Amino acid sequence: GRCRLLCKPSALAQHLVWSLGRSGVLWGERWPWPRWPQLQMLRQLLQPPEPEPVLARELLQLPDAGLVALDWLVGPWGAAGGGGGISSPVLLLIPNAAGKVTGGLLQLGLQALERGFIPVIFNRRGHNGCPLTTPRLQPFGDPGDLREAVTYLRCRHPTASLLAVSEGSGSGLLLAYLGESGSSSCLSAAACLSPIFRGRDWFEAGMPWLYEWPLLLHLKQGLSRYAGSLAEAVDMDGVLGSRSLRELEESLFCRTRSRPTSWEVYWERNEPLRDADEAAVPVLCLCSADDPVRGPPARSLPMELFRSSPYFFLLLTPRGGHCAFPQRGPGGCWGHEAVLEYFRAMAEFLRTEERRKGLPRPR
Repeated sequence: GRCRLLCKPSALAQHLVWSLGRSGVLWGERWPWPRWPQLQMLRQLLQPPEPEPVLARELLQLPDAGLVALDWLVGPWGAAGGGGGISSPVLLLIPNAAGKVTGGLLQLGLQALERGFIPVIFNRRGHNGCPLTTPRLQPFGDPGDLREAVTYLRCRHPTASLLAVSEGSGSGLLLAYLGESGSSSCLSAAACLSPIFRGRDWFEAGMPWLYEWPLLLHLKQGLSRYAGSLAEAVDMDGVLGSRSLRELEESLFCRTRSRPTSWEVYWERNEPLRDADEAAVPVLCLCSADDPVRGPPARSLPMELFRSSPYFFLLLTPRGGHCAFPQRGPGGCWGHEAVLEYFRAMAEFLRTEERRKGLPRPR
């Protein structure tokens, strides 16, 4: 209840409204503390998933000899669906920009596994235990490594639908990829939970200390493991002495030893929505008006994009915090249910359109 779907009118939008309304996903009981978004955010970050997932890691080598890690959710065994069959949809899960794989993201993966999806987590270079083999990290909105991972998934599962969902600041990577790739993205649909749309504004405005300082410490802890390797590329004393996320981002990607650049030029290349007009894949953005991380809706939500593009859908709820969207009962997040229902509705709509137009299914 009280959710709004903001989008350009279309047959797809009508089908999405009908599907979400019919499913009852948006009508469930909410958490008893709806006005405490900070507490909701902590719960989403710290609460472990139930049951504990089983992951199988695969390292993917990139053209410059760098590595990214793909963590396949393969258990717990006995879950309904058991990871799906050879043509089951592959769901790519993208953590936040700090590489933190939250309990909420793992819970979404488990729910997808139970419903027959093949969930896999994308870990950037040097994140979440992925070895850093080159003195290079992935900038905020550079989708090059993600493109390699999607190409690999397409080769490994050539007959399956590829879907993607991102969490928080990790949405900058997914949105940049969809814009740069256009109709060649290989994805059938995508979703963003509490996305950060305007990267530069977000870094410059800062966040509540309750979120920024733990995130900053998490990033520094991961970077300190590679201090020797990164020292040839950046000033590690400046990186580890950063007092804000903006200062850390600037030290890592602007004040480099070989090719220093300005803050303005960096964001010209890394803003998530810089090529949004080229996106050709339906994207559901689930946002809360009380999100303490993204900031006030008036300055942080690109309303004109949702009014003008037929591919972007904004599901806006008055309460929900940052990636929390709490509810009572198993799972504890109605946002996950909404995303999975959205993917089901998209598949249903595409099948109907193929039958109506007599189009052959892509091989």
